Amino acid sequence: MLVEKYRSEVFRTIYAVLRDESEAEDASQEVFMKIYNSLPSYQNQGFKTWIIRIAVNHAIDIKRRKGRFREELSNTIESAGPETESVETVFINKEQQRFVRQKLNELPENYREVIYGFYIDEKSYQQMAIEQNVQVKTIETKLYRARHWMKSHWKEDEF
Repeated sequence: MLVEKYRSEVFRTIYAVLRDESEAEDASQEVFMKIYNSLPSYQNQGFKTWIIRIAVNHAIDIKRRKGRFREELSNTIESAGPETESVETVFINKEQQRFVRQKLNELPENYREVIYGFYIDEKSYQQMAIEQNVQVKTIETKLYRARHWMKSHWKEDEF
């Protein structure tokens, strides 16, 4: 039932990152196994968002393993749907992008810098530490605190 209900959304999400249909199919199956195994840890905060987050993270992991992940997050978000998207879907996607960017701008400056660096610019902890002239542990701490700030200030249902 879970697979039938969320199959197309998970596949589209993964395909938007991997850009390979057969890889996306394999990854979708792996994601549903991860979802099934992770159900006991689910905390009742936006089930669809939770599933999509697992799918995106898995797809990014696959892409990173192959050393090909260098697209900007905005390009991935913009191409998340099929080429035959309706006008409404395109509008909704653009609105969601605008909303995410607005929410990211609400982050405190020191957190925003590490979130953009790690997730959007895909910099390593070491790269960011060198650029900011701090220890790697400082970057890890900032990223941890930024995630914690987002969890406590943002409602998952908003996304």
